[in-house]
Amino acid sequence: MKNIDGCGTYLRLMTATVRYTCPHCGSVTSIERPLDLADRSVTKRSQPGWEYAAPDDPLEQREAADGIAFVCGEDGPVTDLEGAPIEGCGRPFYLNFVRYEQGVELEPDPPTYGGPRFDFMG
Repeated sequence: MKNIDGCGTYLRLMTATVRYTCPHCGSVTSIERPLDLADRSVTKRSQPGWEYAAPDDPLEQREAADGIAFVCGEDGPVTDLEGAPIEGCGRPFYLNFVRYEQGVELEPDPPTYGGPRFDFMG
């Protein structure tokens, strides 16, 4: 349930089961998500400065985060692409949501400005 007007009017969030593929081993994990998805990517590494929820966190808490951190095979059953149960690889992977800052969409893994510079002597 989601409070939609701050005055006690609640809307039941409609959800669907969404499948995500582990980028390490190709196994598939499923999770309930609201229908208004804002997924950007699934990556092997977390994005710097992003906050991730766990798959077993409450739905509203998961959706308020910057993404969801999975551990393949440890956050629930996993399958192959055809749906047959298999064991996961046990490695972490990250679902990254589309993220905005001051109305501007942020790119994942942004370049680091002011970082090391290389000068090559000819």
